[in-house]
Amino acid sequence: MARWFRSEPMEYISLIVNEDAAHDCLADLGRLGVIQFTDLNPDLTPFQRRYVSYVKRCDELERKLRFFVNEIERFELDMVSAGSVDSFVNSSASLMSDHGSKKTGAQLLESLEVELEGYEAQLRELNNYSEKLTMEYNEKVELQEVLEKARRFFMTDAPRLAVSELTSTGQDMHSSDAGLLQSDNAPRPDLDMRFSSITGVVSTEEKSRFERMIFRATRGNCYVRFAPIQQPITDPESGQLVEKSVFIIFFKSESIETKLKRICDAFGAHRYSLPDMDDAGSVDTMLTENAQELVDSRTVLLKNQDTRFRLCQLLAKHTERWTWLVLREKAVYHSLNMFKADVSGMLRGEGWVVAESTDEVKEAVERAHASMDLHLPSLVDLVPQPWPTPPTHFMTNKFTYGYQEFVNTYGIPRYREANPALFTAATFPFLFGVMYGDVGHGLFLFCAGLYLLWNEKANEGAKLGEMGEGMHAGRYMIVMMGFFAVYAGLIYNDMFSLGLNLFGSRFTFEGQDSLSVEEAAVATNDHEYGSNDSVYPFGLDPIWHVSSNELLFFNSFKMKLSVIFGIIQMFSGTCLKGLNAVYFKDRLSFFYEFLPMAVFALSLFGYMVILILSKWCINWNSRMLSATCIDPDGDGWGSADYVGEWIKCNAGDDSDGTCTPWGYACTGSDTTADKCPLDFGGSGDGCQPPNLITTLINIALNPGTVDEPLYAGQGGVQNILILMAFVSVPILLLAKPYFLSQQPHRALVETHDEEAGDEDDHESDDHGFGEIVIHQAIETIEFVLGMVSNTASYLRLWALSLAHSELATVFWEKAMLSTLNMNFFAAFIGYGVFAGVTFGVLLMMDVLECFLHALRLHWVEFQNKFFAADGIRFAPYSFKQIIKDAA
Repeated sequence: MARWFRSEPMEYISLIVNEDAAHDCLADLGRLGVIQFTDLNPDLTPFQRRYVSYVKRCDELERKLRFFVNEIERFELDMVSAGSVDSFVNSSASLMSDHGSKKTGAQLLESLEVELEGYEAQLRELNNYSEKLTMEYNEKVELQEVLEKARRFFMTDAPRLAVSELTSTGQDMHSSDAGLLQSDNAPRPDLDMRFSSITGVVSTEEKSRFERMIFRATRGNCYVRFAPIQQPITDPESGQLVEKSVFIIFFKSESIETKLKRICDAFGAHRYSLPDMDDAGSVDTMLTENAQELVDSRTVLLKNQDTRFRLCQLLAKHTERWTWLVLREKAVYHSLNMFKADVSGMLRGEGWVVAESTDEVKEAVERAHASMDLHLPSLVDLVPQPWPTPPTHFMTNKFTYGYQEFVNTYGIPRYREANPALFTAATFPFLFGVMYGDVGHGLFLFCAGLYLLWNEKANEGAKLGEMGEGMHAGRYMIVMMGFFAVYAGLIYNDMFSLGLNLFGSRFTFEGQDSLSVEEAAVATNDHEYGSNDSVYPFGLDPIWHVSSNELLFFNSFKMKLSVIFGIIQMFSGTCLKGLNAVYFKDRLSFFYEFLPMAVFALSLFGYMVILILSKWCINWNSRMLSATCIDPDGDGWGSADYVGEWIKCNAGDDSDGTCTPWGYACTGSDTTADKCPLDFGGSGDGCQPPNLITTLINIALNPGTVDEPLYAGQGGVQNILILMAFVSVPILLLAKPYFLSQQPHRALVETHDEEAGDEDDHESDDHGFGEIVIHQAIETIEFVLGMVSNTASYLRLWALSLAHSELATVFWEKAMLSTLNMNFFAAFIGYGVFAGVTFGVLLMMDVLECFLHALRLHWVEFQNKFFAADGIRFAPYSFKQIIKDAA
C-alpha cells in the first residue's frame, strides 16, 4: 500500500540503437511495457516520417482484416481465439518462418501481405460472383412469378372483366341506337381493340407510391393489378430479404408506355417481356425452361455460398492472430517514427521509463543488438536534468485497478503526489454503506459482487459491452460496497426496514409479553445504567424501531455521524496537503498554507466534533439528577442514576424539605444554575444538555457566551479558538505571496509556473506577483467557504440513509402488511409488488444514487483539499495494452 501512496519513480533516458536492430529492440521493449517514448520529430507531419511507408502497409493490412471480419460476421461465425494476450506478447514464435529461421519486421510484413492479398482476392472474386449469381437467380425467380401471376390473371380475371365490359357496352349501344336497323353480322370495333401491357416486379414497400405515381402520370388511363410474391427475395447488394410484388399494367398509348417505363426505372422495378398469353403452349414452354434454369442457378449459387463459408471458416481461425501481429508491427513503426536519425545508420530516441525497470530496458536493447551480430554498440543512458514533466504511473492489481480508474476519471495525480485512490479504496465503499445501510439490500449487492468474482476468468477475455466491462472492472468495489452496506445495516439494526433482535433488547415495555402495551408507554432499561449489560452488544437496540420517537432518534444519530465522518475526511485531505508539502520540500506551502488551513479547520470544525462526542459521552442522567430536588425520605433518594455520594441537606427556614443529591437545600424558587454543583456558567451551569447548533452559532455571533456549557471555561476556550480561526485567514491569504515576492526573480517565476500553469519566464515581477496574489486569494476563499459548504454537503449521508430506510418502510407496510391479513391471493400479489418495487427502486435506482453521491463526496469534498489533478498519465509502449485497447 505504501507503494500505491505515491506514483512510481520515473527516469528520462536516451536510447541510441543501430537502425538494423531498431525493430527488434522495440519489439522487446514493447513486451516489457515500461517505457513511454517522446516524439523527437514534432515538426514533421505524419507523411514526412521515416517509416511512414511501413505504417501505410499496416493500415492496408488492417483494412483487409476488417473486410475479413465483416465477411465472417455475415455468416455468423465465431472468431477462433488466438490464446491469451500475455502468451502472444511473450512468445517469439510469431516471428519465426516456416523453416524455423527468425523473420525481420520487413519480412513479416511482406509474408502477411502476400498471404492476406491472396485470401482477399479469392474472397472478393467469390463475392462478386455471388452477387452476379444472386442477381441472375432473382431475375429467374421474378420471371417465374410474373409468368405464373400473369397466366392466372388472364385465365381468371380477364374473361370476367371482358364479359362485364361486353355487357355494359351492349346495353349502351342498344339504348342509344334502338331506332336504327343493324345487321347481326356487322363488325364490332370495340371488341377488336387490344391493350398493351407492361409486367414486372416492384418492392412491396414502394407499392402504394408506385401505384399513386402511375395514376397521376397517366391521369387514370391505365389499369394496374398487383399480386404479392410469397417468398422474400434476397437483395444481392445488402444481402437482406426484401418483400416484392408482381404488377401488370394495361394501357393504350405509346406516350403512356414511355411514361410507365420511366416510372418503373425510377422505382427500381424490374420489367419482363412475356409472350402472347393467348398462346398457352408458348407460355408453358417458357415456364418449364425458366424453372429448369432456376434449379441450375440455385445449385451454382449454393455451391458458391458453401465455398465462401468454408473460406470464412478458415479465416476465422487466423484473423485474430493476424490482427495482433499487425497491431504489434504498426506500434513498432509508430514508435520508430518518434526516433531521430542524428547519425547515418543510427537512431536516437528519448522517453520515460519506470526507474526499477531501467536495467531491463538496457538488457533488452543489448540482447537485440547481440542477436543481430552487430558490432556497433548500443547506448542507454540517463538524460541529465532538467527533465520535462514526468508522467504518473501506479502499479495496480485486480483490486486496486477499479479505484485508481475511479480517481483518474476526475484527474491524473501529479508526479509523486499523494494518491487519493489509496484512501478511496476504504472510504468510498464505507460512505456508500453509510447511505445504503440495510442488511437485506446490502446482501443482494454483496452477492452480486461475489457472482462477478466467481465468473472473473470467464469475463476476463469476453466481449461484455460498455456496461459489462465497467461492472467487471469494479467487481471488487461492488463486493466492498455490499459488505459495508451490510455492516452499516447491522449498526442501524435495519433489514428491509425491520429491526433484528439478535442479542435481545435491553429495554422492555410494560405489558409487552401479554401484547397489551399502552399508547405512549415508556420503555425501561432492565439493567443498571452504564453497565455492560445495559448496552446492546452491536449496533442500535431493535427497540428503537417500534418506538414512537424512532424518526427523531435516527435523524439525530445519523446527522451527527454524517458531520463527524465528513469533518474527519476533509481534515484528512488537508493533512495530505501537508504531507505533499513535506515530501516536495515546499516550506512556504507547509508553513503558510497547510498550517493555517489545519488551524482553521480544527479550531471550528474539529471543535464541533469534540462537542458532539462530548455530549454523547457525558452521563446526562447523573448531571440532570444532580440539579433535581428530591425528598430525602422518598423513593427516589439514593437512585443509582446519580454518580457520586448522596448527601442530605440541612433544612433551613426557607427550605421546602427537598434536597439535591449533593446536599443543596431547595427553596422552591431555585434556578437550575443554583442547584447545579458544577458551576460551569450559563443558564444551567452545566447540568442541562446543550443545543449544539446554538452553541456553534454563538461561537461567532456571541463570543464568550455559552448558554449551556459542557465543561468549565468553555466560553474562554471558544474565544481562543475563534481568534485562531480569524488569524489563520489573513496568514493563509497574504503570507505566501509576501515571502515569494522577497525571493529572487527566478524563484518567483518558477513558483508561479508550478501553481498557475506554464507562463513566460521573462514575465515581469509585478505581473507574476499579482497573479500569485489572485491565485492565493482564490485558494483562501475556496478553502474557507468550502469548509462550511462541504460540511453541509456531508449531510447527504444522513439524507440518503433516511430516504432509503423510509422507502423500505413504506414498501413493506403498503405492499406486504396491508395484504397479509386479507387472503392468500392478495398476499401473493402484495409480495410481487413488494419484490418489484424493492428491486427497481432500492436495488437499482438507490444503488446508483448512493454511488453518485459517494462519488461526489470524494471528487469535490475530499480531493479538493489537496489534489491538483493536473498530472500526465503514463502511456507506456506496451503490446499488451495496445491489443486490449484495440479489442
